[in-house]
Amino acid sequence: MANKVSIEDIKKLKELSGAGLTDAKQALVEADGDFDKALEAMRKKGLTKAEKRGDRETREGIVEAYVHDGRIAAIIEVNCETSFVAKTDEFRDLAHKLAMQVASMNPMYVSEEEIPEEDRKAKMAELEENFKGPEKMKEQILGGQMKKAFAEKILLEQDYIFDDKKKVSEFIKEQVAKMGENITVKQFKRIELGVVE
Repeated sequence: MANKVSIEDIKKLKELSGAGLTDAKQALVEADGDFDKALEAMRKKGLTKAEKRGDRETREGIVEAYVHDGRIAAIIEVNCETSFVAKTDEFRDLAHKLAMQVASMNPMYVSEEEIPEEDRKAKMAELEENFKGPEKMKEQILGGQMKKAFAEKILLEQDYIFDDKKKVSEFIKEQVAKMGENITVKQFKRIELGVVE
């Protein structure tokens, strides 16, 4: 089994997953030398660890700005646990991509928790007024419609602009797995030429 594992594959897997050499070799051995299978296993393991890191405090980070064509700008605060990670090129690249996401997709909130109660109530009243489905399914259907109505306005729920098969929250979890620290988005602001909010 181990003879199917090349040092090149081990190095490549280490690079792509952010894991150590021993873990990368172990994953390849367990996957019987199948590189894609090993990478998938490493990603799952990394994402599990990333979820556990989600509770750790983020007091460091950077403020990143992105200006598109002199007409749209976004500024975003992205936090991590240590100043060491905040100064890395990978973290700056992450913050830059998130600023581009904000400029491109114009979210209103970072997460669902930020939606004001009055906005929720107003949307629910509107949905209830237009509801035409079966009464016994009303709560479930309205819940789904509410989630859908706000999904495009929530940064973490949006499709990630560089890979629409994943949400922004999934992209951030992957970065948490790679960098080994919790990462959060604190706030953002988007400005468009001629548009005052």
